[in-house]
Amino acid sequence: MDFFEPRISADTEAWWEGCRAHELRFQKCRCCGNVRWPASYVCPQCLSEEYEQIELLNEGTLYSYVVMHKPFHPSLKDKVPYIVGAVDLAEGVRISVNMFDVDPEKLHCGMPVTIDFLDCETYSRPVAKLKGES
Repeated sequence: MDFFEPRISADTEAWWEGCRAHELRFQKCRCCGNVRWPASYVCPQCLSEEYEQIELLNEGTLYSYVVMHKPFHPSLKDKVPYIVGAVDLAEGVRISVNMFDVDPEKLHCGMPVTIDFLDCETYSRPVAKLKGES
């Protein structure tokens, strides 16, 4: 394993299944239309328990980022420095992802990014790359 395993709950199970299928799946409230992130039992806007699963586009904008020089978790000690980015998706959701194949000196907030997926043995996780770069 090259990364620590996520803790999957009843609320986040659909998210991780979506990642395994290389899809960004989110809860959308059936009452008020709020796209929930993180997933939750009730809508934080209207407290409704009713929701549907939707798939969002795999494109966004880099809101912010940090270059980590000290590992967050022991499994990352051989990976420093690495970049963690906050990405705004068009539907108003902000997710945190690792950024790959990018020179941190060339990064700036507002850059367009594409969400890709990194497959591990037991799960897949979203990662960001600069739009137009493979």
